[in-house]
Amino acid sequence: MRIGHGYDVHRLVSGRKLIIGGVEISYEKGLLGHSDADVLVHAIMDSILGALALGDIGKLFPDTCKEYENANSLILLSQVIDLTEKNGFEIGNIDSTVIAQAPKLSPHIQKMRENIARVCRTDISNISVKATTEEKLGFTGELLGISAHAVCILKNKI
Repeated sequence: MRIGHGYDVHRLVSGRKLIIGGVEISYEKGLLGHSDADVLVHAIMDSILGALALGDIGKLFPDTCKEYENANSLILLSQVIDLTEKNGFEIGNIDSTVIAQAPKLSPHIQKMRENIARVCRTDISNISVKATTEEKLGFTGELLGISAHAVCILKNKI
C-alpha cells in the first residue's frame, strides 16, 4: 500500500463558475485557475500522484499548456487513474476536506462523492468528502478563496 497527501487552493473571483467535486454550485463567484479550478479534484489528484511519487498536477498538467485551459478536472482525474492502474495500483480509499466559508457545500457532498467514485473506478464507500469553514478566519474565512486537503491510500491491484 502507498499513502499520499494533496492540498490545493484557488482564489474566488467574479465571472467564473464554481465547480467543486465535479458539481457546478450556484454562487456569485467561482474559482480562478487555468482549468476549471476544481479545488477538491486537484487535491485528490495530488494525493494520488504523491502516493505514486510522480510529482504533482502542475508537472503532469502544466498551466502553460493550452490543452488544459478550462479543462474538466474530472477528465484529468481519469488520466491520473489510468496512470495509477498502469503502475499496478488502485484506489484503496480517499478522505478529503474542502475548506470554504461559503457557499454551503453539504447539499452537494453526495454528488461529489458519486462523481469521484465513478471516475476513480471504485465504490462510493471508498470516497469521503467533508466540508468545513474556518470560522471567518484566514483567506477562506474572508471569502477570498477555497482550499482542499486529500489523503489517499493506493493498494496493489490484484
